Amino acid sequence: MSATAPSSILEHPTTSPRERRVPGWLKEPLLHFVILGGVLFVADHLLFLKRGDAHTIVVGKDVDGEQREMFKISRGRDPDERELEAMHRVYIDNEVLYREGLAMQVDRGDQAIRDRVIFKALSVIDANIKLPPIDDTGLKNWFEQHRGKYDEPARFTFDEAVLAGDNAEEAIRSFVAALNGGTPGDAKAGLRVFKGRPLENLIQSYGAEFPKQLENSPSSEWRAFQTRSGWRAMRAVEMTPAKPATFETVRNAVYADWKDTTAADMRTAAVRTLGRKYQILYESGGQPE
Repeated sequence: MSATAPSSILEHPTTSPRERRVPGWLKEPLLHFVILGGVLFVADHLLFLKRGDAHTIVVGKDVDGEQREMFKISRGRDPDERELEAMHRVYIDNEVLYREGLAMQVDRGDQAIRDRVIFKALSVIDANIKLPPIDDTGLKNWFEQHRGKYDEPARFTFDEAVLAGDNAEEAIRSFVAALNGGTPGDAKAGLRVFKGRPLENLIQSYGAEFPKQLENSPSSEWRAFQTRSGWRAMRAVEMTPAKPATFETVRNAVYADWKDTTAADMRTAAVRTLGRKYQILYESGGQPE
């Protein structure tokens, strides 16, 4: 089976009809070049003029500060070392593309527009990417390695009676006793109904132990649950077991995902190979990779 060259990196990857976890925002650094390139262009341009060396990339204090500030605005906290290193890697990848684009003279007609130069350089790389052939055996192996994207997760339906103003354990347990004694769920609190919530969503919202407690709870009986955000009054309604996907039913989606992932990996590898000709300097005390 042969595969055609992937389309532009700016296009959204093909998605599976089943519920999919969206890859993390740091997994494909080149997708962020428009945002980072625009914000960091002035600082980088000044540093480039100061250094005057086309084969030296400086991750300056201004760049570092801009990246920290952008992360804090979007996430509400400072980045950790891994996240900051990933943002530096995005900046370096984009700078490599920018300088390679200048070297290939793709900047003619729009010299001041950094993202267009990066896009043109990336398009040259993209055009030369040829996916390796893959048969059904290889595709099945890839499917098994990424099975979590295709399996139907366990789903939970449950109710929560939100007691206003007090979620201490004693208050919640007293409220639960009243609910099981016949007090309507919305008599003292707002009643919230959750239908078909997937397992991963529950873990993210309430903690790893919560789904186990909910699964072992008698149906329609109010109970006090301790979650990562405090005590809550809840009752289990229904639990649908996980359903493993079969390769034959999701083959087309698997092939599309394999193409997208493989092309992205090859694209990043090509940029990193070009980056080997550059010396990386960190003004903020970081170390070259």
